[in-house]
Amino acid sequence: MELAIILVIIAIIIVSRGVKVVPQQHAWVVERLGKYDRTLAPGLSFIIPFIDRVAYKHMQKEVPLDIASQICITRDNTQLTVDGILYFQVTDPMRASYGSSNYVLAISQLAQTTLRSVIGKLELDKTFEERDFINHSVVSALDDAAMNWGVKVLRYEIKDLTPPGEILHAMQRQITAEREKRAVIATSEGARQQQINQAEGERQAFIERSEGERQAAINRAQGEAAAIEAVANATAHALEVVAAAIGKPGGIEAVQLKVAQQGLDAYANVAKASTTLIVPNDMSQAAGLIASAMTVLKKTQ
Repeated sequence: MELAIILVIIAIIIVSRGVKVVPQQHAWVVERLGKYDRTLAPGLSFIIPFIDRVAYKHMQKEVPLDIASQICITRDNTQLTVDGILYFQVTDPMRASYGSSNYVLAISQLAQTTLRSVIGKLELDKTFEERDFINHSVVSALDDAAMNWGVKVLRYEIKDLTPPGEILHAMQRQITAEREKRAVIATSEGARQQQINQAEGERQAFIERSEGERQAAINRAQGEAAAIEAVANATAHALEVVAAAIGKPGGIEAVQLKVAQQGLDAYANVAKASTTLIVPNDMSQAAGLIASAMTVLKKTQ
């Protein structure tokens, strides 16, 4: 009975040490008598108890690694406090086990030194504009070195760039001055455009007024010409009517009467307009005037 219990215990120990279940996205490194033997893939695996052992266990998921903040000096001798985060993944479990005693620490230290080197090649203003360049440079440098450690550096991101307080104040003043400059330029451009628009409007208004005056003058001239023509036509028609009337029986006598009447009316109007009345010495001169007018009238017939 005791022997059976001992055998059961031994069997349990052998099974527990010989049967291994590797989780997904993990890799276990097996050593046989202290030497690398193989890497166990996810799933059920068997090893020889007391001869084989699982020496290293690696997770093959993407791992974020916070890089401690550090002070970097730019090309123009300005201090910057920089911190970032690194993403890596174990791609070769064997090299990750034997390539470095601590690949996480190695990656972290190399990221810091590489970041200082990259920042030292840039001026202060460029460090804020060239974040993508900085991230790419750090990843490239780390990726070459991490290949020997069985690690793939996926990306690096700068979390914060913090210059000293006096530099921040100077940058704020520079930004304020730049904004004020843009505001002044925008105001002057607006005033310039307003003057241009106003001048263009005045020019267009002057053109419209001159066109209107020109058209009005044309219309007045045409109206005056039409009026003169109408008066001339009316006068000609009146003369034709008078001439026709004179040619009728009694027309001459009517003309004599009309001329005599107009002469008398003229003397009457002169008497009304002035206290002094000038009359011919011989009233027969008026009859002679009428006779002369009738002679002219007969000659024209």
